[in-house]
Amino acid sequence: MHELVRRFADERGIDDFEGVRRIGLTPTPRQIRAITKRVERLKKPVPFRQAWVDQFVSDKFGAATTHWRKLEDRVRRGVGNPCPLVLIGLPASIVTFGEDPAEVEALLAEGEAEAVETPSIE
Repeated sequence: MHELVRRFADERGIDDFEGVRRIGLTPTPRQIRAITKRVERLKKPVPFRQAWVDQFVSDKFGAATTHWRKLEDRVRRGVGNPCPLVLIGLPASIVTFGEDPAEVEALLAEGEAEAVETPSIE
């Protein structure tokens, strides 16, 4: 997620809190303090974009079992047996941002049509 959010921030040129607001996000006072502290510290300050990405990913996608690495560890340990599992991972290379809403709607409709045509396995 870190790489995806960084790519998103790079593509959108998010370099300050105004840039964050421009994409429709409103940082909390705690997030603002944490980011500002890293950006303004005297020893090894971090560029705003990096501080924002780190904070956003940490807040939204912190370590949990929904992370692929954690999920793999749990599966290897046998957690969840005897329940069957289907694990799906999407590579970062297929993630895009800013598609035309009409294109997204067309893709969703296409997927729904395929789901209706394909009988489910039970």
